[in-house]
Amino acid sequence: MKLITGLGNIGDKYCFTRHNAGFMVVDKIALENNLSFKQDSKLKCFITKLRQADEDVIIIKPTTFMNLSGEAVRAVMDYYKIKTEDILVVYDDIALDLGRIRFRANGSDGGHNGIKSIIKHIGTNKFDRLKIGIGPQPPIPSENYVLQNFPKEHQQVLKDVLNTSAEAVMFYLENNIEKSQNKFN
Repeated sequence: MKLITGLGNIGDKYCFTRHNAGFMVVDKIALENNLSFKQDSKLKCFITKLRQADEDVIIIKPTTFMNLSGEAVRAVMDYYKIKTEDILVVYDDIALDLGRIRFRANGSDGGHNGIKSIIKHIGTNKFDRLKIGIGPQPPIPSENYVLQNFPKEHQQVLKDVLNTSAEAVMFYLENNIEKSQNKFN
């Protein structure tokens, strides 16, 4: 069993913000596979299940807000007995230009509070990631930049990168992190 976690903030005011790129990717995957998310308050997330490559894949969107995302990841891991090597976290990366994506096998939080929370709650930084570029950041504080909506002139690039990201996640599920890095990085 695998766990795909899209990071973002719940609520209409955050729906199309840069910080919700992870939510947008898993929403795209759900839409393409005729899945719908259901809220599970005990697991602190919206959750759905996909059958892919003869394996169940749990897909979640934490309802804890970004800075506490690790609570939902830990709850789902414990409930479904998922190992850290079976986790992929999809999230925004301010250091990557809009339109770019990058798989990474492990690493630091890079200043991302959602990743920081996951590392804290699962006790390791050794989990797979798919970073969705939202940069470059203009000369404003990052906490302001990530909570802005994507401007209209970026809509086509955003649509393209969401399509590519959904394709990349599906490829990852059937292959591995190394092959995914070689194909999409």
